Amino acid sequence: MPNKVRKWVIAVLEEIAKIMPFPLLGVDSDNGSEFINHHLLAWCEQRTFTFARSRPGNSNDGAHVEQKNWAVVRTVVGYHRYDTPAELRLLNKIWVLQSQMTNYFLAQQKLVSKVRDGAKVTKRYDRPTTPHRRAERHDAVTAEDKTIMKDALIGLNPAAIQRQIQALTAELLTLTTSKARAAAKPPVQAITTRASAPEPTKAATRAS
Repeated sequence: MPNKVRKWVIAVLEEIAKIMPFPLLGVDSDNGSEFINHHLLAWCEQRTFTFARSRPGNSNDGAHVEQKNWAVVRTVVGYHRYDTPAELRLLNKIWVLQSQMTNYFLAQQKLVSKVRDGAKVTKRYDRPTTPHRRAERHDAVTAEDKTIMKDALIGLNPAAIQRQIQALTAELLTLTTSKARAAAKPPVQAITTRASAPEPTKAATRAS
């Protein structure tokens, strides 16, 4: 998004709702002002979505989202500040490709159980599989959407996708670092010269 104004937030939510292979039931956000407002509440009410937020001061309420923010977003584009139209265009291209890579080709495990025995914690995970395969087996996904995902997978080449992502992220890094260098360059100041007072040829002395 170019910024956090209402029209961009709503536009992104509309896009997410359109491309999801299963129906959305609600929106669970953090406490940012781009989400906690009457406009988003009205958008959810029009679609009979639930609207919930994290508890103030409880950052772990969004632990799963934040984990993906690191595993997908930060590992791909890092921690730079992207605030120009050119950077936004590159990011939008990257996320389309990264979505294909993550959802169709990167197998992931889900935590099934966690048992604590004193200081020891035993975790058990399910068999690794891709988000695409999980959605394919879910009853909430329609046969039509399953066919769309199957057809999309046939036309994807993970090696080609990865090469495109690497090329775009390299271009993004070049653009961002050049922007940072331009911002850090000190302004050119006019050189002014002024005649200095004649220096004494004899050191000053003090009467004893």
